[in-house]
Amino acid sequence: MNDQLWVTIVGMMLVTFIPRLVPFLMVSERQLPPKLQQFLEYIPYTALGALVIPGVFNAIPGMPAVSIAGIGFAFFYGWYKGGLIIPVLGSILIVFLILLI
Repeated sequence: MNDQLWVTIVGMMLVTFIPRLVPFLMVSERQLPPKLQQFLEYIPYTALGALVIPGVFNAIPGMPAVSIAGIGFAFFYGWYKGGLIIPVLGSILIVFLILLI
């Protein structure tokens, strides 16, 4: 590879790494307020929902009720009992049974 390509790769690495490193270094020594810490704990769940939910409605074209039944089971079971594996497997089973009928 030529030198210009290496400079470009290292430059892109620094441009993406530095904005991630600076906040980490600024916050690592401090204790965050409890409300902010609680807010930050919900971000992975929110991001997962934003990525998964649109795909669920497009999974079975022309049959949104089946998708809603699967999401409904996962939501209510997850809300009352918690966990991750049983709501996912249960919603798959519900969708399979509805499509079988």
